[in-house]
Amino acid sequence: MNDQEARDWLQRIRALPDQGPVRIMNVCGGHERSISLAGLRDALPPAIELIPGPGCPVCVCPEEDVYRAIRLALETDAILVAFGDMLRVPVNVPRGEPRSLEQARAAGADVRPIASPAEAARLALARPERPVIFFAAGFETTMAPVAALLAEGLPGNLFLLLSGRLTWPAVAMLLDSETPGFDALIAPGHVSTVMGPEEWQFVPERHGLPTAVAGFGPESLLAAIHSVLRQRLEQQCFLDNCYPEVVRPGGNPTARALLTQTLGVTDANWRGIGVISDSGFVLREAFAAHDARRQFALAEKPERRRTGEMPPGCDCARVVLGRIYPDQCRLYGKGCNPRSPIGPCMVSDEGACRIWWRHGIHSGVPSEA
Repeated sequence: MNDQEARDWLQRIRALPDQGPVRIMNVCGGHERSISLAGLRDALPPAIELIPGPGCPVCVCPEEDVYRAIRLALETDAILVAFGDMLRVPVNVPRGEPRSLEQARAAGADVRPIASPAEAARLALARPERPVIFFAAGFETTMAPVAALLAEGLPGNLFLLLSGRLTWPAVAMLLDSETPGFDALIAPGHVSTVMGPEEWQFVPERHGLPTAVAGFGPESLLAAIHSVLRQRLEQQCFLDNCYPEVVRPGGNPTARALLTQTLGVTDANWRGIGVISDSGFVLREAFAAHDARRQFALAEKPERRRTGEMPPGCDCARVVLGRIYPDQCRLYGKGCNPRSPIGPCMVSDEGACRIWWRHGIHSGVPSEA
């Protein structure tokens, strides 16, 4: 982090003419973590609102996908692996049943956390006598190494339960709604590194909103905030790349080619939000033999009527959409905290509720984290 550069950008922001309330959405959970860690909300002029957006893949992973992963772990002889945060995501089940992969492991299932797709392949090679199911949830930056794994060739006993999502369609859905709720956009640097900043060109071109790509240091975030404020003042909306040392035109050609080669795109459900057009990754037909949805049949349970919904009282979907702040959720700090999360936004390090809780916004409730 360049402290002096961050201070310089902050001074420039404070020197801008007052333009009244401005609501700036930061899409990425990593951005929200950096904003909270650096105390940027308190440092910026009070008229500037920074709104957390739909940039947490754990938060939007469909409840039915997590439930399927739990059932696969409990009802087959497979080793089920997933990124660490996914093990704690709760689902809607009757009291007494495992409501997360972590609880399924406590009930005897072989569930293991991993940090990278390569770990799943190594485990499958080390245990050829057992099927290994990789529950792969994430956005483009996570799906790129999954695509590389597919292109290299999977061990015969490795299967994917894919729950990948594209980031930009969620923002497009918000902007196409009657009340998008924000006046400018800070686009995610890591996604732009893979897919290219051009993915966000539709925001200024179609919707007339100032847009800037930012990295994860305060200096890059403040540069992006300054950019969108200047765009508003000068009434010239465009896409500004404030992370040029990493984000290049066209993104990463190799990663994009691998994604196109191995994965297709389809309409997909986002937890608590609903189906968003062309927002989900699916395995191409050439990889059907490794598709856990096809290779492991599970009997449908008609009593599962709450599929896709948040737990009762949980406002996580409204937090993800930027409709409310985390501490405005009805359950925030009232039974829902990082030790005992009720909604997915309190599970992940990129979930806005967990980030706010960890940085001291406890709504008067003593911290149990």
